Amino acid sequence: QVQLVESGGGLVQAGVSLRLSCAASGRTFSSYAMGWFRQAPGKEREFVAAINRSGGRVYYADSVKGRFTISRDNAKNTVYLQMNSLKPEDTAVYYCAASRTYTERIGTYDYWGQGTQVTVSS
Repeated sequence: QVQLVESGGGLVQAGVSLRLSCAASGRTFSSYAMGWFRQAPGKEREFVAAINRSGGRVYYADSVKGRFTISRDNAKNTVYLQMNSLKPEDTAVYYCAASRTYTERIGTYDYWGQGTQVTVSS
């Protein structure tokens, strides 16, 4: 069992940066690949970024590639999402999730946080 708690969301202007954190409980954090997803109002939840267990491999959605960076600190049981050059279309609730598989497929993620709101004004 893994419990995930996101933090770091907020209301920001376009062009600025924001860093999300996701703290995981338990001693098995390093056994899981981690992902970030987001859901905008009226839209389906979509993949943003994934990182494998060691942190040596990362994968991004095309919409955030070059602007967002996913990283993890297994000693702190935490995964991060650094978001730069934010755009109004990045506005969404952001969720972190844990999976036994390094993947972008939402259905393979077993554990989810409660989400943190990111709102980007123009």
